Amino acid sequence: GSTKPLSYAGNIIENMHFEFENGKVTKVTADKGQNILEELIKTDEGATSLGEVSLVPDPSPISQSGITFFNTLFDENASNHMALGAAYPFSIQGGTKMSDEELREHGINISQTHVDFMMGSADMDIDGIKEDGTVIPIFRKGDWA
Repeated sequence: GSTKPLSYAGNIIENMHFEFENGKVTKVTADKGQNILEELIKTDEGATSLGEVSLVPDPSPISQSGITFFNTLFDENASNHMALGAAYPFSIQGGTKMSDEELREHGINISQTHVDFMMGSADMDIDGIKEDGTVIPIFRKGDWA
């Protein structure tokens, strides 16, 4: 679920929850703005998949300010966040020179939208799980382990 409200297209969406199945959003709920969120994931096929996952430690200066700016370009720097929609082509070698079809073949999500939502907190623990099942701590209490 989200930990900060999202300002999207002039509307505030609060307390968002997403259910995923096979990498696609199958259900969205929100305490405020649910209808907007439901329309967002109908943008195109890629709008139901993640295009970004970003880890931002809670002790970041913007997080510590305690201010919610209602501007994603600021608020995403205060929290771990994910985005529904397009992935960045520069994430893979040569991606900026690839066609959409080539990007898809390399696992890059294509969409007309890219909407970040914040889901980090000072209480968040994150683990990485290796192929052999080994658990590696990544975040503890909102900061790098």
